[in-house]
Amino acid sequence: MKAIHIHPLDNVAVALETIHAGETVTLEEGVCVTASEEIVRGHKIALQAIRAGEKIVKYGCAIGVAKTDIAPGAWVHTHNVRTGLSESGEYAYHHKVFDLPQVEPRTFQGYRRADGRCAIRNELWILPTVGCVNSIAQRLVRENQHLVSGTVEGLYTFPHPFGCSQMGEDHAQTRRLLAALARHPNAGGVLVLGLGCENLTMDQFKEELGDWDDKRVKFLSCQDVEDEAAAGAALLKELADYAAAFSRQPIPAGELVVGMKCGGSDGLSGITANPTVGRFSDRLIALGGSTVLTEVPEMFGAESILFDRCADEAVFHKAVEMIQDFKQYFTSHGQVVYENPSPGNKAGGITTLEDKSCGCVQKGGSAQIVDVLGYGQAVTKKGLNLLSGPGNDLVSATDLTAAGAHLILFTTGRGTPFGAPAPTVKISTNTALYEKKGNWIDFNAGTVAQGESLDSAGDRLLDFVLQVAGGTRTRAEENGFREISIFKDGVVL
Repeated sequence: MKAIHIHPLDNVAVALETIHAGETVTLEEGVCVTASEEIVRGHKIALQAIRAGEKIVKYGCAIGVAKTDIAPGAWVHTHNVRTGLSESGEYAYHHKVFDLPQVEPRTFQGYRRADGRCAIRNELWILPTVGCVNSIAQRLVRENQHLVSGTVEGLYTFPHPFGCSQMGEDHAQTRRLLAALARHPNAGGVLVLGLGCENLTMDQFKEELGDWDDKRVKFLSCQDVEDEAAAGAALLKELADYAAAFSRQPIPAGELVVGMKCGGSDGLSGITANPTVGRFSDRLIALGGSTVLTEVPEMFGAESILFDRCADEAVFHKAVEMIQDFKQYFTSHGQVVYENPSPGNKAGGITTLEDKSCGCVQKGGSAQIVDVLGYGQAVTKKGLNLLSGPGNDLVSATDLTAAGAHLILFTTGRGTPFGAPAPTVKISTNTALYEKKGNWIDFNAGTVAQGESLDSAGDRLLDFVLQVAGGTRTRAEENGFREISIFKDGVVL
């Protein structure tokens, strides 16, 4: 099969491999179309005549408007399609409920923390409260690798440029994000490392953190000690001794929290990898687990698909507020809300933001949305959660980690190497990428374009996630790729 007609209402199909000019393609339902020009894999071909001003329909949804008349067999992309989005939007709640799959109970080999939470890694984390101590944190990591032994699986730090010279909401977001990371269960021990004169003071951090276990979390202000390397090493030794007492044990899969993200997308993202993640999400939720979907700008144009699955009107109103707040964020900076796909996205076949969004939300499966979280807020309700955050890969993956995601599923059609603090599973939309970048990609969903059912791929992904939760390292972990990026908006002093 060289092309796929995703929904009966669609007036375009998507090439699963390059279709050459003059080549006739037969779709599953018997519809034939002859390409009038080359259609590269992931790009769209018109199945019928589409007049200027008419909607381009994909996934059963409008993804744009024809700028010119488009003949059957023509390439449908940015040269002849424009967005149909605008800053305004009115939403109504039309509740829809879909059945979840039946899944046999599953377990994974994880860690049980003293407070009852589960974890999938047992690591030591150094969290700089301010960018001024990044190099000290990195030195402490280099010089204390001998602490990584037994069940202590790693020692890491997450440099960032903030924590000082920030005001208002930016200052609050940095504080909230770092405190949320300090609570993350994958960290068996946390050293909070400050300088001493930054405006994110240690007292502020402790207040944001709330109650903490002083065996698990230690604090060091470098200006307060004569030798910060020796003082930090001593505290890390205490943390390592504490973390070493934890060992893996069977834990129900329903205790997992999994973040969902896409980046470097292509025209197959919404056909293979994203719906595979959606099938996984439904399965994990059927087991009692939780998933988290973010990238609010990549919901624009597809938000109604999500809104209709809000569990009740209170959740619906929170979801609408999240969308409207993000649109206001764009317009307050003089930016339009409908220009999002990157050059790489467009090269891969994504034409408009609606096109990208309709593919993006496939990761949310069909489950009910139980809650809407603000930036830096943690998951508290079992099921599918929406999380406020931008589309930027590093910012949103950090946000997902702070929300409590034990691991992150990251779909990509073009490939990307980065990793979040939580294990980051890279899922390819096409087999060619999986074969080319095996040092980056963990799981191949390109098999869906080769005939594997989405249910089968979802089952495979559930199996793989439980393996990662049980200790199998991701490619990003093997490469030592772990980063954070903190969302900012305002003035730097």
